[in-house]
Amino acid sequence: MKPPFPTFSKNGTVLPISEATVSLLNIEYSYGYGVYETLKLRNKILYFVDQHLERLEHSLRTIEISSQYTTTEIKKFLFEFVESLAVDSCNIKILVIGGPDTAIYIFASAPLFPDRKLYQKGARLMTYEYERLFPTAKTLNMLPSYIAYKKAQEHGCYDALLIDHNQIILEGTRTNFCLIKDKTIFHAPRQRILGGVTLLTLSQVAQVNGFELVEKEVPLQNLQDYDGAFITSTSTKIMPVAQVNDFVYPQIPESVHKLVSLYDEFLDRSQGVYLI
Repeated sequence: MKPPFPTFSKNGTVLPISEATVSLLNIEYSYGYGVYETLKLRNKILYFVDQHLERLEHSLRTIEISSQYTTTEIKKFLFEFVESLAVDSCNIKILVIGGPDTAIYIFASAPLFPDRKLYQKGARLMTYEYERLFPTAKTLNMLPSYIAYKKAQEHGCYDALLIDHNQIILEGTRTNFCLIKDKTIFHAPRQRILGGVTLLTLSQVAQVNGFELVEKEVPLQNLQDYDGAFITSTSTKIMPVAQVNDFVYPQIPESVHKLVSLYDEFLDRSQGVYLI
């Protein structure tokens, strides 16, 4: 079968995908000693490059990976790879494997387009007790998150919400979780979660339009104290939440629908980098 994306980049060199191999003896890869970022390329626009690269740099520092390449060089590798693609829309992943010879891989994958009905009726979520090691870094230590997400899929849920041993809501396995009361948006303290680029850029959109963002620890049992909830991610953008475990919000509040529209308008104003 012909691969959908026939090339990848290794340390700035674009190569055939057939050469995208990792040695079985690479203990850093086997042990998940690496970090990654996933960017969105849509209609020739690569979104929020600087924000993703800033988080990549933070992740590298957090788990003490020393890269021989600067952020400026990685950005150059990224642009050159995207310019070599023959498609207008896909996801772009940057993968950095630590060790004596740090390697930077950049490759494309098929974009995820969630069911549009979920933006009207809201997503179902379930909970899973787990606190990520190095929560502010986007590392390859993904086994518990993978198991939680797999369980969510098996139960017909869009994602699993990670909660700590005190039943405090943290984040989804691949999303950030927010609650809303009137025009105040609440999410877990940033030192306890992976602050998503969508959450970061949403905060700019929300504040300009009269919303306030507050960092707050919210127990699972307090979901009923809020008007509604939503999740954010690069692929999901902003998606309303209809249900968490057995708790069901009676309706999606108009404030959440408004945020969905405002963020879509923000993206439509081409807040990205034209490349091809």
